[in-house]
Amino acid sequence: MSRIIEGLSYSESHEWVKVDGDIATIGISDFAQKSMGSIVYVDMPEEDDRIEQNEEFGAVESVKAASDLYSPVSGVVTERNAALEDEPGLLNKDPYTNWIIRVRMDNPAEIEALMDAAAYSEFVAGQE
Repeated sequence: MSRIIEGLSYSESHEWVKVDGDIATIGISDFAQKSMGSIVYVDMPEEDDRIEQNEEFGAVESVKAASDLYSPVSGVVTERNAALEDEPGLLNKDPYTNWIIRVRMDNPAEIEALMDAAAYSEFVAGQE
C-alpha cells in the first residue's frame, strides 16, 4: 500500500503539489517511486524556466525505466532541489520530503483540477 499524505493535491501522472501562497512545491508520489524502483537520475528544469500545466517538465530515471514528469500547474520555476543531482535516490527514501521543483503559479485555481488524498487513494487502489 502506497503512502498518501493528507493536505497535498495529486495528479493522475502521480505528481504531488503542496501550495503555500502562490508557490507550488512539486514532487512524485510514493506510488510513483515504488513503481519505478531504484531512482538513479532526475532531470529538472532550470530556475526561471516556464512550465505549463499537464506538459512535460523533466524525467525520473530508475534502473528499470525512465518516466516523464508532468506539471500539475503552470508557472515559473523558482527553485530546484539541487540535492537530487548528487543523490537522486532521496526520492526513494521519502518522496514527500524530497520535492523536485518549486513553481510560482500563474493561476492557483489550476489546483482545483487535481485530486485530494482520498480521491488519489481510490485512483491508486485501481492501479496497485
